[in-house]
Amino acid sequence: MKTEELTNNVLKALDEIRPFLNSDGGDIKLISIDEGKHVKVRLEGACTSCSVNQMTLRAGVETTIKKYAPQIETVINVL
Repeated sequence: MKTEELTNNVLKALDEIRPFLNSDGGDIKLISIDEGKHVKVRLEGACTSCSVNQMTLRAGVETTIKKYAPQIETVINVL
């Protein structure tokens, strides 16, 4: 998958999960995709102080991204 296609797929995944984050006062922003397999995102708003943000990152964000871009190995939140 080309870089542009990969980026678009990751953005589609974030667009899918964003309404759930928005409903709790949060949001998410794509920071980078490194080596075509490591995604860096930034949880924003209420998500930054939420006690379950790591669970949201793994169970929600990472799962959704991998649905659109199966070659992604890791998804991390950067501050």
